[in-house]
Amino acid sequence: MSDVLKTIKVEKILICTISRPEVMNALNKEVLNSLKDLFEKARENNEIRGIILTGEGEKAFVAGADIKEFSSYGPMEAYKMSEKGQEIFSLIENFPKPVIAAVNGYALGGGCELALSCHIRIASKNAKFGQPEVNLGIIPGYGGTQRLPRIIGLGRAIELILTGKMIDSEEAFRIGLVNKVVEQNELIEESKKILNQIIEKAPIAIEMALNSIISGIEMTKEEGLKLERSNFANLFSTEDMKEGVSAFIEKRKPNFKGK
Repeated sequence: MSDVLKTIKVEKILICTISRPEVMNALNKEVLNSLKDLFEKARENNEIRGIILTGEGEKAFVAGADIKEFSSYGPMEAYKMSEKGQEIFSLIENFPKPVIAAVNGYALGGGCELALSCHIRIASKNAKFGQPEVNLGIIPGYGGTQRLPRIIGLGRAIELILTGKMIDSEEAFRIGLVNKVVEQNELIEESKKILNQIIEKAPIAIEMALNSIISGIEMTKEEGLKLERSNFANLFSTEDMKEGVSAFIEKRKPNFKGK
């Protein structure tokens, strides 16, 4: 694993810490490539059932993209940069296992976009969120203009993106940008607690639920319902479905095996 990502596995949870504290964990090519590598490997690793993403230190989750890295880019280089970032963040968004962003400080620009690509966001009380790209004469390029309105609504997303203002964790919770706000020292434990609640469930059902939600939101209602029907029906061929129903009838805890 790259020096810019620190990982530790706690039972079935992989905790990944973006580690560039000298630049407030800013995203550069190395971080992006390392994230892509991590998620591609974790997809195939049956010992990993969920991922927590966080940043090193108490100041920043990810304070944005590394501005020095792209300051001399022209349109073609910028297009490729955006394309690559979008590809990696879509990989996270479409990951078949739950991903929690444990936002421990500033989540600005690309950092906010990274948090948006995760399935659940838990914030520490000192966290700050924003898409300040217009202050640099650009716009969000890693999916912020698309994911933010889907999560907090069109009007609020337009305001945040056009003003470039920052909001605190309580405001982020109020508008639905984060699921929960906790003390800094409780952030990882709370994220683990939520993931453990999910990990107890049938793995294939979790995967199909994520697929139905994430893919379905991009479809028409009828297309989404068709996808739901298909995923619902396919689960009836799994051993986990039979185990879950038997456990319910027999009033015992199910023993899911991901089959």
